[in-house]
Amino acid sequence: MVRIFSYAYDYLRSIRFLKEDYIQFLRLYHPIRDYVTTSLDDKGELHISIKGPLFSAMQFEIYLLEIVNEVYFRFQYDYEELKKQARKRLEAKIKAFQEGKYTFKFAEFGSRRRLSKEWQEEVISRFQKETENMVGTSNVYFAMKYHLTPIGTYAHEYVQMYQGIDTIPLAYTNHYAMQDWYEEYKGDNGTALTDTITTDLFLLDFDRSMVNNYTGVRHDSGDPYLWGEKMIQHYEKYHIYYKNKVLLFSDSLNFDKAQDLYNTFSDRIKVSFGIGTFVSNDTDEEPLNIVIKLQYVNSRPVAKLSDCEGKEMCDDKEYLKYLKSSVAFRLQREQNK
Repeated sequence: MVRIFSYAYDYLRSIRFLKEDYIQFLRLYHPIRDYVTTSLDDKGELHISIKGPLFSAMQFEIYLLEIVNEVYFRFQYDYEELKKQARKRLEAKIKAFQEGKYTFKFAEFGSRRRLSKEWQEEVISRFQKETENMVGTSNVYFAMKYHLTPIGTYAHEYVQMYQGIDTIPLAYTNHYAMQDWYEEYKGDNGTALTDTITTDLFLLDFDRSMVNNYTGVRHDSGDPYLWGEKMIQHYEKYHIYYKNKVLLFSDSLNFDKAQDLYNTFSDRIKVSFGIGTFVSNDTDEEPLNIVIKLQYVNSRPVAKLSDCEGKEMCDDKEYLKYLKSSVAFRLQREQNK
């Protein structure tokens, strides 16, 4: 066991943007079960809430969703039959890459809604061995095991967290989040997530220094084609040589959607994809649409707005209304300058 942990820490140290203090934190961190509360309502629906220090509570999201998904599909259906369905679809996907129907590169983003850990590993293993199109995975363990690049961005919760700091104006939380991220990584900043409190507001803070020092931007809600054009226009505004920048699409993608987006943008800018459920849980049955999102920080409500109404998440409707008005006020004020 000690050797396994030692190897894992050595692997984490090989990832250039992970600093030693964070790796030491991971050595000390362990999940505390008391932070998690589960219950069933009168309709038999499962409710899960997590309450605790933010650095610890936020770690639960991936693991809880993995557990819920796997338990649900193993007990609700004939699991072996689901695997047969998924394997048939996987073989068709691999063949489509091999025959040139699909020509894009992608990262596997499917941990949270996977059919099972066992199936996710089979998918990753086969794509890695039988195609040249899967360039990485957001699952760090499988990245280590199959010599893939661990790929991801900061999450919506990171930006939402700043709404719970009372000294920061709500409409400037993107600014402070990106500034702190910039200071931590000193220009090796990776990919910025644009839609936590709308992409239009994000762009007000994605200034020349940020544009230059982030590798690219990630789409996770709204029309991906309009978003892509908006990003390119923003790069052009700052006269940036954006052919080396990346548009990362990750909103409910399948391979046909990804290929069309690739055909649309790839001759103008680098294009990448994070594809989750379609890769890790594609069967004849409808996948679960479940998420865990931050709701309160320092006893203050926080919210995710996104670029479409359906992805809003907030327990406090009055706060949501106030946040929207704050965003709208700043956007209007900036437009009138």
